[in-house]
Amino acid sequence: MSDASRRLVVMTLRVAVVGGGPAGIYTADHLVKSDPGVSVDILERLPAPFGLVRYGVAPDHPRIKEIVKALQRVLADPRVRLLGNVDLGADIKLEELRSYYDAVVIATGAMADRPLGIAGEDLPGSFGAADFVSWYDAHPDVPRSWPLTASSVAVLGAGNVALDVARVLAKTADEMLTTDIPAHVHEGLRANRATDVHVFARRGPAYVKFSPLELRELAHSPNVDVVVHPEGFEVDQSSMEHIGRNKQAKMVLDTLANWVGREPTGKPHRIHLHFLEQPVAIEGQGRVQALRTERTRLVGDGTVAGTGEETVWDVQAVYRAIGYRSTPLPGLPFDDTAAVIPNVGGRVLDLAGEPVPGLYVTGWIKRGPVGLIGHTKSDAAETVTHLLADTTPTAPQREPQAVEAHLSDRGVDHTTFEHWERLDAHEISLGHATQRLRVKVAGRQEMLLAGR
Repeated sequence: MSDASRRLVVMTLRVAVVGGGPAGIYTADHLVKSDPGVSVDILERLPAPFGLVRYGVAPDHPRIKEIVKALQRVLADPRVRLLGNVDLGADIKLEELRSYYDAVVIATGAMADRPLGIAGEDLPGSFGAADFVSWYDAHPDVPRSWPLTASSVAVLGAGNVALDVARVLAKTADEMLTTDIPAHVHEGLRANRATDVHVFARRGPAYVKFSPLELRELAHSPNVDVVVHPEGFEVDQSSMEHIGRNKQAKMVLDTLANWVGREPTGKPHRIHLHFLEQPVAIEGQGRVQALRTERTRLVGDGTVAGTGEETVWDVQAVYRAIGYRSTPLPGLPFDDTAAVIPNVGGRVLDLAGEPVPGLYVTGWIKRGPVGLIGHTKSDAAETVTHLLADTTPTAPQREPQAVEAHLSDRGVDHTTFEHWERLDAHEISLGHATQRLRVKVAGRQEMLLAGR
């Protein structure tokens, strides 16, 4: 090797990004665009990349999944390498990872359900929305079956995940056959007995977090009536000021106002939207049999207060869609209250509040599960700016082959971008056989085999 080649190898900055969802892939994109001397390895726990785009977006929202095309272009860059089916802490420890890379960026997102904190939350029949989403999105690490025995269901939350859960529960299984769901999800939905899905929002209709398009889609099913109950549909001066500043909130409120009091047309399934109702307890003997809520009232500043007036709703299942939560990672500090890795501008902080050299964070595990997928771009840019300002090539084992040799020695059957391309082609071929765009492969071993 010539002296010039040695200098090139020494000066190439090597970065590991842990997490192959949008946050991690956007970080890799910013890195290689900001500095041509950077190479990036993306370590992903699952055999396939794309995180919540693949496993957190409802199957009947294919337009959102179009973002995969842009993410694939990043992974196709020769300076970006995907190492899938690699679990931080189990397959490679953080300190081992740091010996191969000059900097490590954590971008593992948030996949757990935030606890509600009310009595009965742990009863059988009380589910976290994130778990249900993982099931209908055919996540490889969740059970193949889901108990859909309830005829009347409560969904707690006022965001798009709550709408997704309600819509999937209310639509017929055959309506979902235009999507990428595999056979076991279709069979599970065919067994669904739900006829009435009640969505409860603690605040008034001007403050829900639905997107206008997602809300309007509730009424697109030929088998579902949407019922907006007039009780609790209140708009005060603060609400009017809020929608005056927020175009999307105004569009949502206008749609809801058009639906208030509209009588069901006799369709077999109904989605009921209730406002100013906060959950107090989930009740039942041995399993969910009812939900108890308290009517709230607007207090003039966008918040609500309890009125003491309670209602018991006859439901046999409750889905908690009040937000996602990040989980701790081995060897990294974690703020359990905020459910994030402590950081300033993406620089990870130790227990004393001091930056940890070479450790960075981005995405929801950096700032909490707020904002849409596109918001992670600016988040990644901030982290990358600080990383490039701080980092010099210092990793002792910086050859690209070294980390692969480590994984091989551990018996880790890691995947690559080429593996994903083969799995992608296989899923598309499964879809073509059934006049669909794609049918998702669900099992981890099946995914590994298809990629071979």
